[in-house]
Amino acid sequence: MNATAAHTNCLRCGRHLTSARSQSTGYGPKCARHIRTATTDTTGYKAHQITSARELIEDAAIIPLRGQVFTAVSTDGTETYLTHPSNCTCPAGLKSGRCYHQLAARLLLAA
Repeated sequence: MNATAAHTNCLRCGRHLTSARSQSTGYGPKCARHIRTATTDTTGYKAHQITSARELIEDAAIIPLRGQVFTAVSTDGTETYLTHPSNCTCPAGLKSGRCYHQLAARLLLAA
């Protein structure tokens, strides 16, 4: 996964981003620290789903829309899904009810 564009505002708090690193990740240093240390219940998620959720956040491939709804990018970057901590429009979310997009949303909200 890879972010496609530089962000001018933090995806978490909305503050203006000034450094090139922050603009590429989409998060300011304080928000990035909050996200890295955020914890949530991962019961029922597999290790690769937890890793994928963290990568999704690091790549700024999950963007808040409103409230608890996010837009998440697929692993190959070809599709986007609407994601909420309890459901997702991706194939895995529709089939099993648990996907790494949902876990990423939970982590972001926990931060």
